Amino acid sequence: MGLRLLDHPLAEDALADMRRSATDLAGFRAASDRVALLLAAEALRGAETVVTEVETPLEKAEAKVLSIALFAVPILRAGLALLPAFQTLAPRIIAGSIGLRRSEETGLADVYHHNLPDLTRGTTWVLDPMLATGGSAVQALAACRAAGARRLAMVSVLAAPEGLQAVQEAEPDIDIYCAAIDRELDERRFIRPGLGDYGDRFFGA
Repeated sequence: MGLRLLDHPLAEDALADMRRSATDLAGFRAASDRVALLLAAEALRGAETVVTEVETPLEKAEAKVLSIALFAVPILRAGLALLPAFQTLAPRIIAGSIGLRRSEETGLADVYHHNLPDLTRGTTWVLDPMLATGGSAVQALAACRAAGARRLAMVSVLAAPEGLQAVQEAEPDIDIYCAAIDRELDERRFIRPGLGDYGDRFFGA
């Protein structure tokens, strides 16, 4: 358990495009999708499997398939950018969602939307591209615990040291998957050097 830093040249290349202020909407989305797919593949290493039997063209064979008890919970709205990658790699994954609105003055988040299935079985991945202060992530993880989650993991594209510390203090036993750890938070609690507002750049507004 602990920090799982994605170390992949394709991720580094995509991150460079995402950080670049001149990257347009289509370019940012394409780069985000590339990083998300790599993160999802790494995070899903922890997915549970079940043994089954399949019929090949020649004979029966034992095979492992993904458990149906897999859950992804994006933090709205930016977390939605990571969800399709999980759905592509694990088509039967069940998606919940949680909406948290962070105050720019206090850095604290308020829940404005909550739609979680019963998470008592399997593994739950909380998706939040920017792990800044960690306040939203900690609240989302707590909400998942309240919905019965036993196996939890966090998936982010960028993380600040402050956010990592907050999550690790609140949930010391979970894995945190991210593509890069940036230097710090600034006085407005934005990740530096960062890439701007993930949601605005991905959705275009």
